[in-house]
Amino acid sequence: MAEYLSPGVYVEEFDSGATPMQGVSTSTAGFIGLAERGPVIGEPQLVTSFADYKRMYGGYLSEAGYHAARFLPYAVEQFFMNGGSRAYIMRVIPDDAKAGSVTSGVLKVTAASPGAWADNMRVTVEPSSKAKTQVFAVNGADLTLKNADGFNAGDVVELFDGNQSAFATVKSVLDKVVTLDAPCTLDVADTKVGTTKFIRTCEITITARLDDSIETFPNLCLKPEALNFAPIRTEKSDLIKVEVVPAAKSASKGKKENKDEAAAEPAPAGITPYELCGGTEGILVLTPAGGSNGGAPTADAYLGTDGGPGKRTGMQAFLENPNVSIMAVPGVTMPEVQAGLIGFCEGKKSCFAILDVPVDLKKTNDVATFRDMYDSTYAAMYHPWIQMYDAGAKRPDFFPPSGAMAGIFARSDNDRGVHKAPANEVVRGCTGLSCNYNTGEQDILNPIGVNLIRAFPGRGIRVWGARTISSNGLWKYLNVRRLFIYIEESIRANTNWVVFEPNSETLWGRVKRTIETFLATCWRDGALAGSSPDQAFYVECGPTTMTQDDIDNGRLICEIGIAPVKPAEFVIFRITQKTAASE
Repeated sequence: MAEYLSPGVYVEEFDSGATPMQGVSTSTAGFIGLAERGPVIGEPQLVTSFADYKRMYGGYLSEAGYHAARFLPYAVEQFFMNGGSRAYIMRVIPDDAKAGSVTSGVLKVTAASPGAWADNMRVTVEPSSKAKTQVFAVNGADLTLKNADGFNAGDVVELFDGNQSAFATVKSVLDKVVTLDAPCTLDVADTKVGTTKFIRTCEITITARLDDSIETFPNLCLKPEALNFAPIRTEKSDLIKVEVVPAAKSASKGKKENKDEAAAEPAPAGITPYELCGGTEGILVLTPAGGSNGGAPTADAYLGTDGGPGKRTGMQAFLENPNVSIMAVPGVTMPEVQAGLIGFCEGKKSCFAILDVPVDLKKTNDVATFRDMYDSTYAAMYHPWIQMYDAGAKRPDFFPPSGAMAGIFARSDNDRGVHKAPANEVVRGCTGLSCNYNTGEQDILNPIGVNLIRAFPGRGIRVWGARTISSNGLWKYLNVRRLFIYIEESIRANTNWVVFEPNSETLWGRVKRTIETFLATCWRDGALAGSSPDQAFYVECGPTTMTQDDIDNGRLICEIGIAPVKPAEFVIFRITQKTAASE
């Protein structure tokens, strides 16, 4: 409460009306799968175009090398082609995949992530120097320089007296005086202009080249105490990891090994090229002939492990991501993985899963049997696979529809809103289907929640279903579930201001007005049914929703009811014969 200590006029501001609410995004996708390169631990990485994906994760994957696990880059491409604009990627690898590396002297360079991709990378190391000047005076280990700019504690320096060189480490710098770790024994002091004597820092410049990607790290030092220590300056590289290997110790007995001390060696005399080797993709587990997941890693790779913040892998990495609302593991139809994805979305309650059906399942009974393994309001299943041009193999091929469907979800959300069922939409880039179903076959699959993609003469290839795989009729349509996700997450994200406010009627009124204003906007946008706001929703917050025990225990309970719109799935025109009335 404000203090009033002297006479005067005081102007104060206070909040009494509804707090504006902004709806959350529903069009951000999350994909999990194998990639050529890229991080495999920590947070999923954002890409905003397929070119962005290729820069970070590499290009297309071959069928011969990756088998049924090769569909991630194609799904991401189809996502952006069909209207998506933001996707988070989590790369997975088999447990035995290795990163390529090379060691020379005290320097070890390792590929930034496992895989054979680094076999095509070339790393060069060349000498460099960030500072060079004359020495005006020498007093033991203290050297007075002409210009001490660029010299820092921890730098390895070369002292040259015109004939020979010696190397030392800088302990400290004060004004123009540099103190070395040992007395200078060379005659390097000279005040003459044009002298050949000098002191200079000894660094290296590392350049990594992979196709069109080039990373250069200039003036790196091999001493841990230096400000430009090589492993620290290169830690954000997308291509390499640099380590300084401890120097070889004296073989004499009784001398203790100092593991923390790196070699104070000079830079190499010339440009040294290296090629990384030893990287492997790991063993891809093959299922028996005809299996739907031939060549895929084990389910554990996709499900991932929860090692805590910054150390999660696979699916668990998305626990750290609040932005993703659509998730898919393209082309992976292992029941363990799909059930894990469904459970993940149900637990998080802010994501919706898109599932694929094995490409070799074509008979309606087989597809129905596969669908019967699951029951969830947080997932939808699409079939058949779509034919698109494989830019990697330079030929048409069939791909799982989950990537394209994620893009269609995003396109429909942005064009019409999350309440609009993402159906009766053209699949962009699709030239055919792995199986053409007719109306009679869809009569079997549609009621059980298998959304078909069908080709219609003169209308192209379209998505012709919008159901979840739930047995609960209230959650039959996927747009209803996604609308509830949108409203729930929007309320959650925009009502943090309520926490720790006095739990009184004033607060109850503000909360009610805030949510009513937001839901009224949803109704005007067509997301809620009813001819008036009273028919579309209600919000209750007060004595009817809370007891005194709730208030005493710090609980504010608000009850919200909404009437979601349902898609016009069956359009029926009833026509009768009209007899002309006699005059």
